[in-house]
Amino acid sequence: MRKTRTCVKCGSKRVVRIPGNVGAYGVGNNIPLGGFSVYSAARVTRYLCVECGFSEEWIDDFVARKKIEAKYRAPRPKKVVPKKSR
Repeated sequence: MRKTRTCVKCGSKRVVRIPGNVGAYGVGNNIPLGGFSVYSAARVTRYLCVECGFSEEWIDDFVARKKIEAKYRAPRPKKVVPKKSR
């Protein structure tokens, strides 16, 4: 929907873009990145189909996506070494 402005569920062209925002005390459509300022959150942009109500969320800023990856990346699983049988 982000690039085509066409709903992937119903095919409607009535798609609106709702920009992400960050307000006081962290309110708004965003992902916290750890700081206490407006600049320490990644804004999440929504695309909404007016016809069927389907929505998608995107983080448009590449730098914000890298920060999200660094903060929320799942730890790699530990390598399991099989025990030697006797």
